[in-house]
Amino acid sequence: MTEARKILIIGPSWLGDMVMAQSLFILLKQQSPDCQIDVLAPAWSRPLLARMPQVNRAIDMPVGHGSLMWSVRRQVARELKAEGYDQAILLPNSLKSALIPMFAGIPLRTGWKGEFRYGLVNDIRLLDETRYPLMVQRFDALALPPGAPLPEKLPIPDLHADSARVPGLRQQFGLTDERPVLALCPGAEFGPAKRWPEKYYAEVAAHRLSLGWQVWLMGSEKDKAVAGAIIETLPEHLRQQCHNLAGVTKLEDAIDLLSVCGAVVSNDSGLMHISAALNRPLVVVYGSTSPGFTPPLNERVAIVSIPVDCGPCFKRECPLGHMKCLNDLPPQRVITALEKLLSSESLDADKGRLS
Repeated sequence: MTEARKILIIGPSWLGDMVMAQSLFILLKQQSPDCQIDVLAPAWSRPLLARMPQVNRAIDMPVGHGSLMWSVRRQVARELKAEGYDQAILLPNSLKSALIPMFAGIPLRTGWKGEFRYGLVNDIRLLDETRYPLMVQRFDALALPPGAPLPEKLPIPDLHADSARVPGLRQQFGLTDERPVLALCPGAEFGPAKRWPEKYYAEVAAHRLSLGWQVWLMGSEKDKAVAGAIIETLPEHLRQQCHNLAGVTKLEDAIDLLSVCGAVVSNDSGLMHISAALNRPLVVVYGSTSPGFTPPLNERVAIVSIPVDCGPCFKRECPLGHMKCLNDLPPQRVITALEKLLSSESLDADKGRLS
């Protein structure tokens, strides 16, 4: 019997990218069910990786994004060398991300050419962007021999939330299970050019609240003020069914709470990818970016955007200062998309009961 392969993944630094990387982990397991997948990644990603059953072990990367810190990288490499990995797969394209696998003496080091990584990456791939327009395709191609065709249907991320934690989280944050939940994710770590206006989110919230739902506003500490502004925009009698969880929940809390939401409306963000990987009905508002590169990887999704002459620009801030791609996208478009999505799901459920 041959020993199962041990694979070290050098993980990405962005939340959404890490979610999409699960497609690669699933594909590796489909090819070799007994392989062991460990992921070297920033410490914040541990709760996310813990909800990916394909991952054997999360290893904290002690070096910050963009930092060199030769001595620290060598120390990490010494510790990893003892693990006897057969292969490293590098998801970042930076030169720095290739150093630890080389120092650790991992015999097969797979990755895209990136920043002059000849020698550091000995299974180097030359990227054809027309062949792999999506980031998830670029990740998954690294599981295959060079030039091999991708599967007709790529695996989609599938996070396994810890449902046993949900009752305690509801109690901790003063949440009830008496009404269906609309989660709003109004932030975007990338920058303001991806953030739909607060007043528009408030209109979407007001519509669902009027139908007997409750609203949870999710995000990081940076999104707390934005979420608060959305609640303040609402009529006072609706505010008691709104809960600002931005900056209050940890990542693991946000994942597990999102798993029980009836629907999610989000900007193009990490929480968008998490919601899709939790198989939640999801409406995504796109501004400066495009679903043509990093779309939510699920079928229960409606994407809402408007064409503008200047976009998609992929800028953190609007270069022209008018944010037309978002300011001209009316709330009714999102409300209609959400109603249609939920209505189709209700019809599918009814068909299932009748069959």
